[in-house]
Amino acid sequence: MDVTWTVKYITEFLGTAFLIILGNGAVANVELKGTKGHASGWLTIAVGYGMGVMIPALMFGNVSGNHINPAFTLGLAVSGYFPWAQVAPYIIAQILGAMAGQAVVVAAYRPYYLATENSGHILGSFSTISALDTDVVDTRKGAQINGFINEFFGSFVLFLGAMAMTKNFFGAEVAQFATTQGLNTSDITAKVQIGAHLNAGQAVSHMALGFLVMALVASLGGPTGPGLNPARDFGPRLLHHLLPKSVLGDHKGGSRWWYAWVPVLAPILASIAAVALYKLLYA
Repeated sequence: MDVTWTVKYITEFLGTAFLIILGNGAVANVELKGTKGHASGWLTIAVGYGMGVMIPALMFGNVSGNHINPAFTLGLAVSGYFPWAQVAPYIIAQILGAMAGQAVVVAAYRPYYLATENSGHILGSFSTISALDTDVVDTRKGAQINGFINEFFGSFVLFLGAMAMTKNFFGAEVAQFATTQGLNTSDITAKVQIGAHLNAGQAVSHMALGFLVMALVASLGGPTGPGLNPARDFGPRLLHHLLPKSVLGDHKGGSRWWYAWVPVLAPILASIAAVALYKLLYA
């Protein structure tokens, strides 16, 4: 879809907001005291985050690329798949979208934030927390090391999977062959001619992204969540820091900024490595 960059920025904002509403909304439903989904289990969170990626991907994949993740945007730019001039606007839109989505979650669940006495459960509905962190200084180093390992490899699987599924989807070979025959695949006539061979595969690939995230939350979610996305962690964590106890309750607790670098740096490094590996092997 041919749209302006401004529309793409807005789309990244909306897609990231949807991700947080569906993902952190599921976390809030499970973790906060008194909700109808309280203590319903990790599968609820996995489904929420899987849908939080799948739905925006199906809505916006052909508009902005549905990055909804600063690490992915940076990884694509480093390997030449995305223009550097658009990196900063995309990342700003993603962080603001994450904060807006989290604000919706807070508005919907405010009575349950006020009733919740566990500060970890409150923060956990905003950002990632290491399962090793007992809010004691002595546990921080282990939490950071384990968290980094978890976030790096989980993000690596996510980004390599995203590249492979959206570029090596069933039918992609048709577009590749058409290009070798001199057909301009961006031309409307060419799109009509080969669209039937591409559209179904592209739609399935975007659906598969949601299932991949669902599987990652179920399989690697034990140590940290996981975050896999700097905007998903930083934006809501910043909002947690800014919101007063009158909104989140007397048990709000700290935002644990000592850990915040882990879910930012690890996904970025993983994305650069994953996209570069994809380019080396398949591009």
